[in-house]
Amino acid sequence: MSTAVERTRASDRAYATLLEEIQSGDLAPGTVLAEVEQAARLGVSRTPLREALQQLSADGLVEQQSPRVTVVTDIDADDIRSLFEIRRALEESAARLAAVRGDAELFARLAAEFADAGASLGAATGRDDYYALIARFDRAVDAAVDNDYIAAALRTVRTHLVRVRRLSRDNPARLAASVAEHRLIAEALAERDGDLAAHATHVHLRNALTSILDSLKEGQS
Repeated sequence: MSTAVERTRASDRAYATLLEEIQSGDLAPGTVLAEVEQAARLGVSRTPLREALQQLSADGLVEQQSPRVTVVTDIDADDIRSLFEIRRALEESAARLAAVRGDAELFARLAAEFADAGASLGAATGRDDYYALIARFDRAVDAAVDNDYIAAALRTVRTHLVRVRRLSRDNPARLAASVAEHRLIAEALAERDGDLAAHATHVHLRNALTSILDSLKEGQS
């Protein structure tokens, strides 16, 4: 195996680990990511670590405050509102396209899974299973839309969304409402009703944004 390939794989591993830690909150906003310490902790040399940090910087998850100081970026209400502005534009358009291009039977099955998901939210793994279902639903929509540009833009949005979503993760009422909202979107896609799918997506995103901003306010009070 060439040195370049080994370095790339080390960089990918470092990126994946740091991404998961930032998205989960293990690396909180403002955390300093010192090269020497992080390279030692992740078991990589400094070159692949720098490459991983450059990728995270391109994602907007870290920023370089000086040549030797990189920190995890903060999340504030304005950032979240901006994220949801682009999310609404992309996901409502994707819903309209998926209603026309998608597999109606697949979305009907996903709607049935969302109908069952509400009952299991209280279980130990219920919430994780629900987020896994959302991920499968998103992949189904992406496949139906079949537009590389939209898919790439949504990947960027979702990279930040995972981080933001945990702000409302412990809100049982919001999770239950989200299940019903996703079910309605999936049912509209199964019925090939693009207008309803887009409208249901708009309502879901409006409610999600309100919940996240309320959670942010409560955390600051």
